[in-house]
Amino acid sequence: MTRHPVDLGEPDRLYTVTGGRCTVGADLERTFDLVTLVVGECGPAPGMQSEHARILGLARHPVSVVELSAQLRLPVTVVRILLGDLLATGRITARRPRPARSLAGLPDSALLEEVLHGLRNL
Repeated sequence: MTRHPVDLGEPDRLYTVTGGRCTVGADLERTFDLVTLVVGECGPAPGMQSEHARILGLARHPVSVVELSAQLRLPVTVVRILLGDLLATGRITARRPRPARSLAGLPDSALLEEVLHGLRNL
C-alpha cells in the first residue's frame, strides 16, 4: 500500500490563492470548524478571485466547510482563509451547529447502533 500525503496541491499555487497567508487566526479557527455551515449572501461579482466565486456558487445552499474543501480540492486551512475574506465583506454567513443542551438529550448509543445496522442492511 502506497501512502500519499494529505495535501497533493502545489505549494506555489496555494500561496498564490491565499495571497501569501498561511495561517488563520484563532477567531477564524473557531468560526469555521469543519461542520460550520456556510451560506452565500450574494452571487459572484465580476473580477472576483475564481476560488471566491466558486465558493459563492457552491454556497447557494448551506454547505459545510469540509464539503467546500472537498469540492474545491483545497486544504481546509486554505478554504478557511478564503471564507474569512468572504465573511469580512459580508458575502457569506457562517452558521455553527447548535451544541446539545445536555448529554441526556442525545440519543442512546444502543439506538444509534440499531439504526446503523438497519442502514447497512438496506
